[in-house]
Amino acid sequence: MVGKNENKLGIGCELLVELGAMNTAREICQQPDVWGLTYQKILEQKELISEFLQEACAFDNLKIVLTGAGTSAYIGDIISQSFQQFLGKNTWAYATTDIVTHPQQYFCEKDTLLLVSFARSGNSPESVVVVDLAESLCSRVYHLVVICNEGGELVRVVREKKSYVIVLPEETNDKSLAMTSSFTSMLLTGILISRINRIEDYKKQVDRVVDCGQRILRDEVEGLRAVSDRAFDRAFFLGSGPLRGVACESQLKLQELTGGQVICKFDSYLGLRHGPMVVIDDKTLVVFIFSNNSHASHYEVDLVKSVNASKSGLYLVGIGEDSKSDQDLDLYVPLSLDGEVLLEDDFLAIVTALPAQIIGFFKAINLGLLPDSPSVDGKISRVVKGVYIYPFEV
Repeated sequence: MVGKNENKLGIGCELLVELGAMNTAREICQQPDVWGLTYQKILEQKELISEFLQEACAFDNLKIVLTGAGTSAYIGDIISQSFQQFLGKNTWAYATTDIVTHPQQYFCEKDTLLLVSFARSGNSPESVVVVDLAESLCSRVYHLVVICNEGGELVRVVREKKSYVIVLPEETNDKSLAMTSSFTSMLLTGILISRINRIEDYKKQVDRVVDCGQRILRDEVEGLRAVSDRAFDRAFFLGSGPLRGVACESQLKLQELTGGQVICKFDSYLGLRHGPMVVIDDKTLVVFIFSNNSHASHYEVDLVKSVNASKSGLYLVGIGEDSKSDQDLDLYVPLSLDGEVLLEDDFLAIVTALPAQIIGFFKAINLGLLPDSPSVDGKISRVVKGVYIYPFEV
């Protein structure tokens, strides 16, 4: 129960209700607390998760596929290399929406498969049918499900199979249309699963992520709110390595929350130069998500200089862990003030998702939309509708 005088993102409870924004505001603001709960939940299940993965990884030919629909699919894009590095198995990230139409392109009879499914509700038709497609096309399948809704259909369909289901804290099951705490908490869970045998060693990384998230919500909301007041109708998000997946999620978040009135794109820093830069005009918000990888940072710095030299973009925003930026930016959002760079890039991905959530929240209000349900014409919904699943003949 939210207290009568409590405020979220600087807005009082009563006004949030009036604006149709209460759920989204609460779900954005609760994230640092929920990350701590998520870490404890995975830590408590360490032995069971480890045993399940050990059984699957005993097969030399194991193939790992990370999957989900929409926002949930972007988790795999961010953490696929972590799975491959720490579990020592070939790992790919494919969206369920791709698998359903061309299943034989992703699964084959010789495969021993670990299918890792991420889902908020677990009721998206694609997420459910991919389980059956994997079972019908692969010789052996292990199912690891990370879900925010214990009652999801996905939980039911894997129950009688070789499976392990991780149900995240109830708070992660966002009520709003746009996924916020569900995304970041499932992302954290995926990172921890990849490192499950050494999860205690990563408590400091989790604590750092929590501290950075709290700092953004405490100190940076007004600056991000001012960004939303700018007259942009396009936005471009940039990220390198794992942060490219965060750029993808960020562009979707802003586009969803504004009901498509702000058209968004994303790319890597080098990828932008190969054509997409043409999109950036004088009504474009450009957001640079900076990596902690010292090699990648050379390319990121060069691109900021190029964008400035071309006088492109209405407003340039940078996001990074260090406390200051010497880049020529209109706004820099530091994740910490201690001057240290401590986060590995996949952990950094969790907290760098927050600024787009906050900008999108306030931009929705500026446009007269309800952040909890910004799709006025109903084109998009919390759980996708209108998808008919056609039988697949092997």
